[in-house]
Amino acid sequence: MKQAVEESASLLLVDDDATFCRVLSTALTRRGFCVSIAHSVEEALPLAVDNPPEYAVVDMKMKGAPGLVLVKALHELDPNTRIVVLTGYASISTAVEAIKLGATQYLAKPANADEIVAAFSHQADGNVPLTTQPTNIENLEWEHIQRVMREHDHNISATARALNMHRRTLQRKLNKPPPGKVNTTF
Repeated sequence: MKQAVEESASLLLVDDDATFCRVLSTALTRRGFCVSIAHSVEEALPLAVDNPPEYAVVDMKMKGAPGLVLVKALHELDPNTRIVVLTGYASISTAVEAIKLGATQYLAKPANADEIVAAFSHQADGNVPLTTQPTNIENLEWEHIQRVMREHDHNISATARALNMHRRTLQRKLNKPPPGKVNTTF
């Protein structure tokens, strides 16, 4: 399902995986985007300041500053920039944080070019329907672990200490897929 975009709409692609960037850049160029690539937030910021993009695809976790720093900066530069955040560490709390900082949509990796283009047209209005079912304990535990992991820059030992949990126990929990997911790629 290819969707048309404005002729040569500028798109900033930021991910530390060079192969992923090359493949996605080619696919997005075929869909009418003029793609600029950066492999870190630090590399992307000067590109965005010089020429704020109309669209951006930002990886959540990279070497250096996290992708949410760039999401916030891009939104401050131009609130009309359509930003899709990609992550291998999907959680509800990071999705909410990304949307609050200005992301248009939040996708779990792997995501293909068609999914990304479709996500650009998503309207993030903050009106998320509330469920009447309480969240189960496994999901709450997973979300809490993910939040503490982010606070400790994904350092397993520091996270285990903060959770008052043995490091091996934490590693076992992290090696299991998130509740409700069978085939999750991290």
